[in-house]
Amino acid sequence: MALDRLEAMRAFCRIVEVGSFGGAAESLGLAKTTVSGQIQALEVLLGMKLLHRTTRKVSPTTEGSAYYLRARAVLDDVDDLEASVSMNRSIVRGRIRIEMPPAVGLSLVVPALRDFTAKYPETHLDVGCSDRVVDLVEEGIDCSIRGGVVSDPNLVCKVIGRVQLALCASPNYLKESPGLSSPEDLLVHKNLGYRFSANNRRYLPQMFRGHDSFSLDVPVSMYFNNGGAYTAAAVAGLGIAFLPRAEAQQYFAKGMLEEVLTDWTLESIPLSLVYPHTRHLSARVRAFADWVTTLMRDDPCWRLERENSQYDESHNTTNH
Repeated sequence: MALDRLEAMRAFCRIVEVGSFGGAAESLGLAKTTVSGQIQALEVLLGMKLLHRTTRKVSPTTEGSAYYLRARAVLDDVDDLEASVSMNRSIVRGRIRIEMPPAVGLSLVVPALRDFTAKYPETHLDVGCSDRVVDLVEEGIDCSIRGGVVSDPNLVCKVIGRVQLALCASPNYLKESPGLSSPEDLLVHKNLGYRFSANNRRYLPQMFRGHDSFSLDVPVSMYFNNGGAYTAAAVAGLGIAFLPRAEAQQYFAKGMLEEVLTDWTLESIPLSLVYPHTRHLSARVRAFADWVTTLMRDDPCWRLERENSQYDESHNTTNH
């Protein structure tokens, strides 16, 4: 009975994750009728409806969403237990839920994920890319890559890379605007500002050249709290922006953006991998942590100034 219940829980979780009975059945290697029967039996056993079923989609009920989070955690623990006692402990399997900023996901992690899945074919990735700061425990996220410094005492934190920034604008904007040869010239330009969506706090990076420094605390013509919109505004010629260099490079190559004040260096933003302090770091999450740490170490747009290639479980208490 226990094994049947676990199989039914696994089928239910796959339905929630892929959004259909057919997709879940295919991924589990089962007949659709078998999966449907497992869910019906599970709902009878629990005495509650777990899924809303329509001809177009399947979604969890309120009770189903709550059950999913607990069931997913149970299944992940079972996968970890089996891996720990397996004769072949090098096998990494199970689902990994990851959250990261869009710039990191689109410019670095997602293009390289084929290498990770080839190395760990028995893992199933659930990748979220957003600017918001997620609650890892409440939302069932295994780990997150976060920009800025992190202070939450409930999180284990390790800085694994840095976002290298570039100050840039579109050629059309620069053609129609005053000259730009020193940071002070920014005072008469249209500057695009960025605010963190979590707290609406404005981000003000510093610029450096030798012993000189300059804060980008300059008049702002427009604010954005989404990285994609901020980049689009710069490309559209709305003003000058500081963008992740890895993201801006494609626009430099196409002539859609130009880097300005290149004799100055913008400070970089630390990137940390975090996970709940109360949660055991499973083999699959450690595998991802080690992989993404190496990925950043090997890329000049993301690597730490002082390399630290080995992920460890240090607890950082700086402020987010």
